[in-house]
Amino acid sequence: MTLIALSGELTDTGHRLIQRVYYEDTDFSGVVYHARYLHFMERGRTDYLRLLGVEQATLAIEGDTEGLVFVVHRMEIDFKGPARMDDILTVNTATEKAGGAKMVLEQEIRRDGTLLIAARVIIAVINAKGRPRRLPEALAARFLGSGTGVNSL
Repeated sequence: MTLIALSGELTDTGHRLIQRVYYEDTDFSGVVYHARYLHFMERGRTDYLRLLGVEQATLAIEGDTEGLVFVVHRMEIDFKGPARMDDILTVNTATEKAGGAKMVLEQEIRRDGTLLIAARVIIAVINAKGRPRRLPEALAARFLGSGTGVNSL
């Protein structure tokens, strides 16, 4: 039996997280409800940060004198195919851009290699008061060093 890390794993291209589809994720027909894909992708992004050593709670209160928070500003999603109860999904996350006051992440959800969801997520970087702020260069380097590019997923 192969053990899989609870937070997924960093890869040459970014991050990979394995998720099972449960009854609560589906509609009456047993197909994953469209909004649940947002949950899967949020878990992927959160665990990506965690494995990069980025503690969001610490950044928000310490980060520096301003604090630092990530918020989803925009998300583009292409629904390519359905997932069903008991499917094992792979959530891939890769950094396209990290700098200035934003990050752009590419995410995919696959089942047995078949693309089900493709998303582009634009993350705004704000301070504790909700105002835009620059992503510190050292932090941007963590994201960019973890693997980049849409085609690398």
